Amino acid sequence: MPNTAVIHTRAYRTVGQSLTVAALGVVYGDIGTSPLYTVKQCFPDVADVSEPRVFGVLSLIAWALTLVVTVKYVIVLMRADNRGEGGILALMVLALRDAAGRRSWWILSAGLFGAALFYGDGVLTPSISVLSAVEGLKVATPALEPYVLPLALVFLIVLFVAQRHGTGRVGGYFGPIIIVWFGTIGLLGAIEIVRYPAIIQALDPRHAIGLMLLDPWRGFVLLGAVVLAVTGAEALYADMGHFGPAPIRRAWFRFVFPALLLNYFGQGALLLGHPDAIENPFFRLAPDWGVYPLVGLASAATVIASQAVISGAFSITRQAVQLGYLPRMQVRHTSEREIGQVYVPAMNGILLVAVVATVLGFRSSGALGGAYGIAVTGTMSVTTILAFVHLRLGAGWRLWQLVPLFMLFLVVDLSFFGANLLKLVEGGWFPLAIAGAIYTVMMTWLWGRARAATQRASGALPLATLVETLRPDRPVRVPGTAIYMTARVENVPTALLHNMKHNKVLHERNVLMNVRTEDVPSLPEAERLEIHHFGQNFHTVSIRYGFLEEPDIPRALALCRIGGLRFNLMETSFFVRREKIIAKRRSGIILPFKKLFILLSNMALDATEFFRIPVNRIVELGGQIEL
Repeated sequence: MPNTAVIHTRAYRTVGQSLTVAALGVVYGDIGTSPLYTVKQCFPDVADVSEPRVFGVLSLIAWALTLVVTVKYVIVLMRADNRGEGGILALMVLALRDAAGRRSWWILSAGLFGAALFYGDGVLTPSISVLSAVEGLKVATPALEPYVLPLALVFLIVLFVAQRHGTGRVGGYFGPIIIVWFGTIGLLGAIEIVRYPAIIQALDPRHAIGLMLLDPWRGFVLLGAVVLAVTGAEALYADMGHFGPAPIRRAWFRFVFPALLLNYFGQGALLLGHPDAIENPFFRLAPDWGVYPLVGLASAATVIASQAVISGAFSITRQAVQLGYLPRMQVRHTSEREIGQVYVPAMNGILLVAVVATVLGFRSSGALGGAYGIAVTGTMSVTTILAFVHLRLGAGWRLWQLVPLFMLFLVVDLSFFGANLLKLVEGGWFPLAIAGAIYTVMMTWLWGRARAATQRASGALPLATLVETLRPDRPVRVPGTAIYMTARVENVPTALLHNMKHNKVLHERNVLMNVRTEDVPSLPEAERLEIHHFGQNFHTVSIRYGFLEEPDIPRALALCRIGGLRFNLMETSFFVRREKIIAKRRSGIILPFKKLFILLSNMALDATEFFRIPVNRIVELGGQIEL
């Protein structure tokens, strides 16, 4: 008989390897294609190419990859997870819970603004990555320049259309391609390093320090270009829930980090021998016959690069919806094995429109270089602050461990962010405008929901009071079960009062039900329900979900048998209040925000569809709220 332990070990290794390959295809596409444009952006003119500057730039890039990606994200921040889920919203939830009310207002504001900045990065990354790859055609022959923009748009549209097939499947297709990509760029860089082996000396951090001290202002400005080498790090953290930390760490240390260093240093060696290659040093690494194949491979790799931030945007959107920071949207799980693999059709469409508009507006990767960087460095800075709060208050790290490490992280992050602010006029305003719009939507939705909840609760009748005042013969009881969806089960829902007022009846059994989202990714079934029984055949059911779970009311009703409640859906009616929200005429400066909240409410996915309530069992009763 085969050894069972050996079989399980082999199966585990096989799953681990497949997840590592998929993680390469989804997580590392963004940072893996940074060599296409990073070195080029560091040398604005051929006159800037000199040995001290080349060595200094390569040293800055190497140590940025080491400190920001390897130490901060791969080693440290992947320990700051919310039951396996990463990303700035998951981290914000942890920090809010750890702070226990203290300073929660700034933690919430910082977290939501950081998430909004991530969406700005989600628009710019596909745009600059794909444009940079297709622009390689101009290296082969300038005659192909008119085809660059149309081809870039075609690649981007195909990518977004493919999202409906799911992150895991897309990653499975892209993983082998990205392995070829890293192997190719590493080989091209290694060949050039062999020709100029002295370039390895740039690993010495003294070259970076010397370059910064030689001309501090120019060195500070240079950081705005160097940061392009690490722009995929935040997406790496946001995508942790898709595959888990182990495959992501394996992929970084075994494939990504070595290949990136080889390629960057190869480009530096090329520039020392051929300064004129600064026009496009990445594609000049290839022999003449290899330019076209490299353009094709780069185009595929940059489409994959876009996948990292797109899947990260889906993860953050799903979390924001469940936590109540964005209106309800349809969220589709695309994997039975990995809970983090989701597809959000509405967000996919929004990103596609924004990316196409960005490409048509900026028209070149050089122009986008001015806009790129602010969003991701801003998010990085916020992530550092939130991680410090969580690791100190929640994980219990000691100050002597945290302060030196996170001071270093914050100095690096803020230096990169400050350098990118210098590009505000050149296009840096664009991701900030996107982030500002998303942040306004989130804060308006959060504020509006709180105001509406206050309005509903004002003057509400306690359920216990209603039960005490009911008489056996009035109102008339009709057969069946009525379930009233409500935000507060301790109060009588307006829909129940309307039913008594207009229909003058009550069902034999009445259940007040609410659905709550907790600040953890998922909950075991044993903790899902909280049931209370009252007199007159009234009951309350509170259903709890994690912020990564999809509410499923029929499934929850089946679990109610444990608490003594059995439901026959054919004899059960769901009463839902259909609210009309109107703004007071004299609302002053907050009137636009009220109008925005009303618009968002009208666009939100219907609650019955979101909770998977059978449509043929729903009774809607109208109501009005004035904000």
